[in-house]
Amino acid sequence: MTPAVIQLAAEAAERQSAEVTDWGARIAWVIGLLVFIAFVYWLMRQGWKWRGTLQSDLPELPAAPGGLPEHRLALTGRYHGSTTAGQWLDRIVAHGLGVRSRVELTLTDAGLDVVRPGATDFFVPAPQLRGARLDKGIAGKVLTEGGLLVVTWAHGDKLIDSGFRSDRAAEHAAWVEAINSMNQSITTEGAER
Repeated sequence: MTPAVIQLAAEAAERQSAEVTDWGARIAWVIGLLVFIAFVYWLMRQGWKWRGTLQSDLPELPAAPGGLPEHRLALTGRYHGSTTAGQWLDRIVAHGLGVRSRVELTLTDAGLDVVRPGATDFFVPAPQLRGARLDKGIAGKVLTEGGLLVVTWAHGDKLIDSGFRSDRAAEHAAWVEAINSMNQSITTEGAER
């Protein structure tokens, strides 16, 4: 073989060999990415805590009284969160109202009992119920039109919208009608006194 052929063969072999991976740089990039993700998660958690601190003026949630009257309606489904009434992106996180969970709702003449396994249960007395409607979204959750039952209620000096989705969405209309008729009768009784 001539030196020119050997040189051509060496150049061809050099073009075909794969580049050696620089493991030190690759590991540094992976560690940097993991640190960045952890930092972003920490910032989100701090924001959640700060929002809870800003909403600390919200009174404690009432618990259901013992011996509730027989229920008008009951449903199981998902609790998607609570917001300031009319502001579907202003999530309320104080007292666990921002925690999504399974829910068992019971409507009685005394009010609305919200039982949330794994989260804080609460009770909305009937005089505090302001109404209900079908909607398509609440902070962090958007569904099809009418896919969400939104109950408006007063707590302290604040009006709150709480979003629920039944396992059987056909139940929503009955809930809206029952809560709105209940609210109307309470308002009418108060005006007659």
